[in-house]
Amino acid sequence: MFAIQDYRSGIKPVFCPGCGDYGVLSAITKAFADLQLDPDNTVVVSGIGCSSSMPHDFKCYGIHGIHGRALPIAEGVKLANSELNVVVVGGDGDGYGIGLQHLIHAARRNINITYIIMDNEIYGLTTGQASPTSSFGQKTKSTPFGVIEKPINPMSLLIASGASYVARGFSGEPMHLAELIKNGIKHKGFSVIDVESPCVSFNKLNTFEWARRVVYKIEGHDPKDLSKAMEKAFEFELNPAKLSIGLLYESDRKTYEELEVELKGNKVLAKQDMLGADDILSFLDEYNV
Repeated sequence: MFAIQDYRSGIKPVFCPGCGDYGVLSAITKAFADLQLDPDNTVVVSGIGCSSSMPHDFKCYGIHGIHGRALPIAEGVKLANSELNVVVVGGDGDGYGIGLQHLIHAARRNINITYIIMDNEIYGLTTGQASPTSSFGQKTKSTPFGVIEKPINPMSLLIASGASYVARGFSGEPMHLAELIKNGIKHKGFSVIDVESPCVSFNKLNTFEWARRVVYKIEGHDPKDLSKAMEKAFEFELNPAKLSIGLLYESDRKTYEELEVELKGNKVLAKQDMLGADDILSFLDEYNV
């Protein structure tokens, strides 16, 4: 049996005091323990940002990658060894800004990994510039006269792109969030949990006080209903006083690994024999090279 402390490296997190990411770290650790994931069979991948330091906090395999490139790294890990539990962590700048193109393609591929995006509507690590989810009119270091761009809607984008598990959590509700993460890891396919995780240092608009006023838990919603899921995804955009947390959408479709010829039948690339010189020469002969 693995206890919660078995998943922690002992390295102290470097988040600012009061940061919402502490709650997310706690929720991920609880999800790992509830699922009894073997640390030797688990990989946490990140890009760059405040939340992207998390691979250092876990006692398992970890890769601290480059800005916006966490998903292609994680996809490579999963395709090389499909038996691994692959979890990606990052912020809204990393996931919805620099790495947005990777997010869309990972969703349509439906590769079997879990992505936890800590959305604080700001670039926190670089001390307070506007991010793709910053509110219209919000004044930041990079927008002193207010944001003039429409913020993206992550939930509707993910559903439309083909992600087969789309949920939203709140770092101020770590037990509820842990369940969303746990179910996302159990889900067979590309699962994304967007987490409202306030930045206490640089975002004075989307604070914990604000989040507690607008956040509510989804009840009586059918996540299998695509049209209803889209309604939930656009709810906050139409009514900024209501931000739903919970599972918005879930579908059952084949994963990328199940459809990829070289991985069908539970093949694991990392366990297959390497090609020898004779194999390569025979392959080249087929193409008269």
